[in-house]
Amino acid sequence: MTYELIAFALFAFVTLGSAVGVVLLQDPWHSALLLGVSLTSVAVFYVMLAAEFVAMMQILVYVGGVLILITFAVMLTQTEEPDEEVPRA
Repeated sequence: MTYELIAFALFAFVTLGSAVGVVLLQDPWHSALLLGVSLTSVAVFYVMLAAEFVAMMQILVYVGGVLILITFAVMLTQTEEPDEEVPRA
């Protein structure tokens, strides 16, 4: 086995595992973090294919832009559960 094959198998496992986590997790914050892991590991595949420019655009556009947008949307739309109201006298 060569080192490239081992690295490919490792990052394929990371990509598929985090993509499944994005779909299955109910917490949107953790789902967004796993989406970032998945998109970053896809950029590693581009580096392995000697497409460094595409890998940098993957990180800048998707991880840097789209993931930050999702993070802001999650932070701004989450509502906290109200505490039990104290009966007024």
